[in-house]
Amino acid sequence: MKAITVIGGGTMGNGIAHTAAASGFDVTLIDVSEAILQRAVSTITSNLQRGVDKGKMTAGERDAIVGRIRASSDLGAAAGSDIVIEAIVENLDAKIRLFAELDAITRPECILASNTSSISITKLAAATKRPENVIGMHFMNPVPVMTLVEVIRGIATSDDTYRRVEDLSKQMGKTPIEVNDYPGFISNRVLMPMINEAIFALYEGVATREAIDGVMKLGMNHPMGPLTLADFIGLDVCLAILRVLEQGFGDPKYRPCPLLVKMVDAGWLGRKSGRGFYEYRK
Repeated sequence: MKAITVIGGGTMGNGIAHTAAASGFDVTLIDVSEAILQRAVSTITSNLQRGVDKGKMTAGERDAIVGRIRASSDLGAAAGSDIVIEAIVENLDAKIRLFAELDAITRPECILASNTSSISITKLAAATKRPENVIGMHFMNPVPVMTLVEVIRGIATSDDTYRRVEDLSKQMGKTPIEVNDYPGFISNRVLMPMINEAIFALYEGVATREAIDGVMKLGMNHPMGPLTLADFIGLDVCLAILRVLEQGFGDPKYRPCPLLVKMVDAGWLGRKSGRGFYEYRK
């Protein structure tokens, strides 16, 4: 694979574009918003500049990486891609519409991948005429730093598609781990109930936010506590994943804590909004 398109210029999308370009690939970064695209390229440049400041790369290498990224607000720019990696909002209907459009725009052999953190790859594949070429590539945040990629097989994903995406992940410096298509895959099926239980503990007054996070950091050796991590992920994202788990399994153990629902309703989404379980300066 040579030509990679990333759709969505938010945190995950710009991180994937950064990583792919730094690995030598030509990248087309697409978003409907020109402002988001400008911010994405600026973020990538700033992150690379840290490497220059630390002596890990030259200014010329930084410029070469940024130069491999072409930003566009036209979905048609994906037409010549070898693979398209979708990283838009975590919403099933929005993703299905996008995959149907991409199916019409791209070449039949192009792989359509989703960075979804919980939504069914099989459902996304069913919106296309190439279900064998649809797969999940769930990167971790921050993408340039975290090495894991969950590679998720839909029910129809071919062995060839899996192999090509596994190879691509390795070329991008990542460690691919194969997972089958069930709600939340592995990462969020295990992580989100833990975060949800931490929120319930806060909701029930078992302990303060600092105490809950402190127990998990000091007792379980987690690098950050579950409430801090929820703020980092985004409380709206946590809620969306829990609802996918609850609906997908039909099991009440995945019921989102009422406190989480209330905070999302209030717009307290974590770091990105300036307030979640903790307060942040924007």
